[in-house]
Amino acid sequence: MKPNGPMIRGIRAGRRLSLRDLEARSGLNRGYLSKLEHGQVRDVGSEQVRRVAEALQVPEGLLIDTEESTP
Repeated sequence: MKPNGPMIRGIRAGRRLSLRDLEARSGLNRGYLSKLEHGQVRDVGSEQVRRVAEALQVPEGLLIDTEESTP
């Protein structure tokens, strides 16, 4: 799955959460979360998406980039 980094960052910022806060809530390393938000992670597993979605209290589908390039 391709994460929607700007969406993740926007939701986090809108909830006034720091990366440290999201790290504490999701159990994921904040360095990884930063890379996720900045589009440096191209593929994430469903477990990581679930953890971030639960931490941000949003549906998992909101955090996935649904635009796929098709030839």
